[in-house]
Amino acid sequence: MPKTVVIVEDMGIVREGVRALLGGCPGYRIAGEASDGIEALQVVERCAPDVVLMDIGMPRMDGADAIREIKRRFPRTKVIALTAHNKSALIFRTLHAGADGYMLKTGNCETLVGAIQTVLEGRRYISPDISQSLIDSLAGSDPMDFANPIDTISVREKQVLKLIARGMGNKEIAAELCISHKTVEKHKASLKRKLRVNSNAEMATLSMEYGLLEP
Repeated sequence: MPKTVVIVEDMGIVREGVRALLGGCPGYRIAGEASDGIEALQVVERCAPDVVLMDIGMPRMDGADAIREIKRRFPRTKVIALTAHNKSALIFRTLHAGADGYMLKTGNCETLVGAIQTVLEGRRYISPDISQSLIDSLAGSDPMDFANPIDTISVREKQVLKLIARGMGNKEIAAELCISHKTVEKHKASLKRKLRVNSNAEMATLSMEYGLLEP
């Protein structure tokens, strides 16, 4: 019986590529697709897949938050983060959320199938391209170096941060989230304090580094 896979990715062309890769591999069947974390939860609940391939930077609910919720509600489902991000802090955050694997999008069909087989066997998979960098990062480092400042912000602050990263001004953010201009300023001040930055540009950069937005 083929193993079922759900693809979670906000870029349609990437979903098509992954679908094409697995479509030529016997033993696997695409059970469903989703374009963000919230939709992913609905698809996983409906399809009960063996494996979820999860992008990290997505709208509404990002990959790490979706992974955490999937593993809480469907602990038998394996989840592999499939992403372009190789920052050590983001990798640790994703694995801490419960991901069974972390694979870079530079991998090929053979690599993807190998990753799926690895997690189905109960082992954790990490792309060879980043395994050595993880070891180097761990060597002689304080564990606090990998604490993720994104985990300290609220859901609303995360929404504001994503809109800042997309280049929106205060008025646009206020209109988008149906909040006041003053409330936007309050959230921005809180974000700067928690993220230890001084400008919108720095907040946008952090947003990219921690996978809230794909490059």
